Amino acid sequence: MPKLKTHKGTKARVKITGRGKVKAMRSGKRHLNYKKSGRKIRQGRNDLVVAKPEAERIKALLPYD
Repeated sequence: MPKLKTHKGTKARVKITGRGKVKAMRSGKRHLNYKKSGRKIRQGRNDLVVAKPEAERIKALLPYD
């Protein structure tokens, strides 16, 4: 059976933790930040733990992580 390919777009956007959870950055921080308060931008720093059904789909795209 051939090797599986990692989905590079997913690899750049999410991280698999040691216990197998999927972490992703919160959205809304890339541009148009001048109209957002500093509090809103700071709150966006925290990583988001992805829901279990979504995490299973993501893990299928990252076979060797």
